[in-house]
Amino acid sequence: MNRKIAHFSSLKTIINRLFLALSCIGLSLLTSCASVLPPCSAKTSPPSNELRSTKWVLVRWNLPPNARGEVRARQIPHGDNSNPIQIIFDANGERISGSTGCNRFTAQINEDARGFTFDQIASTKMTCSLERMELEQDFLYELKDYRSIVRNGDQLLMIGAHGEVLSFMQRSN
Repeated sequence: MNRKIAHFSSLKTIINRLFLALSCIGLSLLTSCASVLPPCSAKTSPPSNELRSTKWVLVRWNLPPNARGEVRARQIPHGDNSNPIQIIFDANGERISGSTGCNRFTAQINEDARGFTFDQIASTKMTCSLERMELEQDFLYELKDYRSIVRNGDQLLMIGAHGEVLSFMQRSN
């Protein structure tokens, strides 16, 4: 009888350790994705008037999850003159402007019941490094084709049609 109790006790210990290990793995996965998912208190599709006269700098660019579900970050080097990618909302709530790190851009803000979009995007055409030009082209594409914007205090997430998440932090003008 004591053998059965000892065997049951060791089996219970193994199950508890396995549960603890799986819990830690699950928690670490959730923690690693936390920077991608907005918190429940975040405001999805805020009206553009809440963003008037604000400046946002790109600090992280998450690529869509790969086949194993891993979220990878895209490198976002500063521009040739150490210019970051940034978006500035004007005081009237009608336009944005900013920098791709190489060129300047501007766009019109159009708002409806679902949120706002950027139209008539135009940019200067200075030549930069090939890597920077590719990053600029991808950024302008995401700007035109994003699916939602989420604001959480001084963080702004732009979620793309293909699952890319661009994370901006608010900076003073």
